[in-house]
Amino acid sequence: MNQPTLNYVLCPGAAAAPQGAGATASPLQALPEAGAHRMAYWEWNATGNPHHPHALICVHGLSRQSRDFDVLAQALSRHMRVICPDVVGRGHSDWLANPMEYGLPRYASDMLALVAQLHAASPLTTLDWVGTSMGGLIGMMLAGQEKQALPVPIRRLVLNDVGPSIQWQALQRIGEYLGQPLVFASLQQAADALRLISTGFGPHTDQQWLDLTAPMLKPRLEGGLELHYDPRIATPFRAMTPEMAQAGEAWMWAVYDRIQAQTLLIRGAQSDLLTPETALAMAERGPRARCVTLPGIGHAPTLVAADQVALVKEFLLSASTAVRATAEAALVDGACP
Repeated sequence: MNQPTLNYVLCPGAAAAPQGAGATASPLQALPEAGAHRMAYWEWNATGNPHHPHALICVHGLSRQSRDFDVLAQALSRHMRVICPDVVGRGHSDWLANPMEYGLPRYASDMLALVAQLHAASPLTTLDWVGTSMGGLIGMMLAGQEKQALPVPIRRLVLNDVGPSIQWQALQRIGEYLGQPLVFASLQQAADALRLISTGFGPHTDQQWLDLTAPMLKPRLEGGLELHYDPRIATPFRAMTPEMAQAGEAWMWAVYDRIQAQTLLIRGAQSDLLTPETALAMAERGPRARCVTLPGIGHAPTLVAADQVALVKEFLLSASTAVRATAEAALVDGACP
């Protein structure tokens, strides 16, 4: 079995967020000063060429980490380099001194540093992006910049259950568990607890769920296990108001409308974060995303099931961007044309 290597990129302290829409200032634009920090990333590469020019960046959701993509990365690593970063404050990446800097501008700036380092080491000619939830928002920000800051533009963009409009009720639900000081006696206890708050991920075998849970944990000095992220990532999240969310939504739609990358939108049919109306709008404007809705799943598909992996693989590797709905990944509810 192909195994990934753990690497780091040094990210600058003063982040310059990707530019906003026209003369309209982004509500995400202001960044406090902070010191440089390291961001960890896992690289999967079974191409036989350590300098393969095609890279895929896979970025996880708000409280998750890079090993969520192990199954997808394994499937794609014979075709391209697959780079799975731990967003700062998660996994093996540093924690920030100022918790208010945990937000999209910082995350996008760090990803620019990552791609720049990859390109400097061995020039990239093709860049693709898979983003789950928060990771999709970061991808949208980079793909929809007014001025190209990436060394190569994002060619194909997979948005996993996320769009410019995010339901406030879903944010409130996430805020109920984000940053809570959970302690577990064992991996199994942690898996059982996380499964209860992650029902939207859809059905998984017990082994699949254990594999998704193990990288989420780290040992405590006092004994037991705790979540592998800085609980202070919840600080700016809890400071958000409905008005702030609405302003950010307007800006993100302007970003989305500038995206030139061929885009695939995956939506869980029971998602409380991405509505059918938002998915339909995303199919009709901007990059006109090709949209597939997965029945029996909410927020967010884990891209572990074979049909989900095949869907992403086909989109990234096909000569065209046609995405065929299968029995397992069918268009439902009229959410996506």
